[in-house]
Amino acid sequence: MERCVVVLSTAGSTEQAETIARALVERRLAACVQVVPGACSTFRWEGEVRTESEAVLWIKTRAALASAVGRAIRELHTYEVPEIVVLPIEGGDPEYLAWIAAESAGSA
Repeated sequence: MERCVVVLSTAGSTEQAETIARALVERRLAACVQVVPGACSTFRWEGEVRTESEAVLWIKTRAALASAVGRAIRELHTYEVPEIVVLPIEGGDPEYLAWIAAESAGSA
């Protein structure tokens, strides 16, 4: 079975996160993207500690598409440096993982 991953990202608004999610699924770069609004992120940017509201994206895709997902996020995102973290899926329901692989059929 093909390896699957979860790509984590954030967006400054639910609307932007939903735009990115829809584009990834429409391009078949992801099988599913969950948008979780209401995250509170504290981070250092340009020498200043900031706290801002964000929406989290949980992007399920094939490992082979992780780089293409990252490129699409950078293309669609308003952040200068968007969060793009790839986590391997080490287990799970075989039918669900097969669904992820089948639905994320875009090209790398």
